[in-house]
Amino acid sequence: MITIDDFAKIEMRVGLVVEATAVEGSEKLIREVVDFGDEKRIIISGIRKWYQPEDLAGKKFIYVTNLEPRKMPGGESQGMILVGETADGGVKLIPVSKGIPIGTKVR
Repeated sequence: MITIDDFAKIEMRVGLVVEATAVEGSEKLIREVVDFGDEKRIIISGIRKWYQPEDLAGKKFIYVTNLEPRKMPGGESQGMILVGETADGGVKLIPVSKGIPIGTKVR
């Protein structure tokens, strides 16, 4: 269990995937360029087993934006996409309504 203060430390924002590409040499990774309104970031997600880059491009998702950057194949990842985990260990993307602006903070 965590406290509400611990949860409050997590910054989540809505981002628009403006570009998504498969990371060369990896069967798992997708490199995304994500627009948060005030900045663009590179985020590398290990979801290629379930999704292809074209499934992400042009769509909005929720990202954790205050994680320490992490060096990964394909570059430095500056956040993490939120997904739902299925009972069989798969993942499902969580789409964001078109009416919610990019950069919106999620609580």
